[in-house]
Amino acid sequence: MSRRAAAALLAAGGLLLPRAARSLAGPEPAPPPDGRPVRVAMLLFPGMTALDVIGPQALLSGLAPGSLHLVAASAGPVASDTGVSLVATTGFAGCPDALDLLMVPGGDGTPAQMRDAATLGFLRERAARARWVASVCTGSLILGAAGLLRGYRATSHWCVRDRVLPLLGAVPVAERVVFDRDRATAAGVSAGLDLALALAARLRGEDYARTAQLVAEYAPAPPFRAGTPEAAGPAVTQAATDILATLAAESEAAARGLAAP
Repeated sequence: MSRRAAAALLAAGGLLLPRAARSLAGPEPAPPPDGRPVRVAMLLFPGMTALDVIGPQALLSGLAPGSLHLVAASAGPVASDTGVSLVATTGFAGCPDALDLLMVPGGDGTPAQMRDAATLGFLRERAARARWVASVCTGSLILGAAGLLRGYRATSHWCVRDRVLPLLGAVPVAERVVFDRDRATAAGVSAGLDLALALAARLRGEDYARTAQLVAEYAPAPPFRAGTPEAAGPAVTQAATDILATLAAESEAAARGLAAP
């Protein structure tokens, strides 16, 4: 099975097994001031997983009318790892300096972004003034490659979490959503929905987040208990591991390359 076919199955509900978001270390940032939209920037890059972006964007867009920016190296269409393109509304230079939330998706293009000096420089510069820095799936590896998770507890897709995050100075945590001070990371793909709701609660309160969840009718009841290796069992886990082997190996190589003299 190709990664594209696998992504279609996962999007249909195979990974929608939520766990409670957990705050692992404080203090966390204060909410932004009332009376102004939340300022959000979401990174786009070739080979990203579209659901890592679109899921959180759908739940956060109401917080940020006119101030949610889809950012890439340059404005225009950016192809995802399944062929769907998303449109960057601005390039790096046009992204606002002061952000309430800077979010990075994952995807097959992760290893290339871990080596991309322009992307890493942009993330470092904007993260220094962002209220929250967050990631979905293997996006945490890109944050780690930028030096933004050193000493932080974090999660990622299970295929790279324990294997690659430690190489980037992060402490891997096997949870669906992990908060540590001003960092927030989510596990694979569909966990971005949980992350967005947990962030919405911190940015505008639990009532807002609960309302957004109900509007989206986010009440996952997947047809199979196969969204984690533990639930899926050895045979299914091996099949998924085979699909993800190249992504995991290339991400590890990129991380080791960052540490090389």
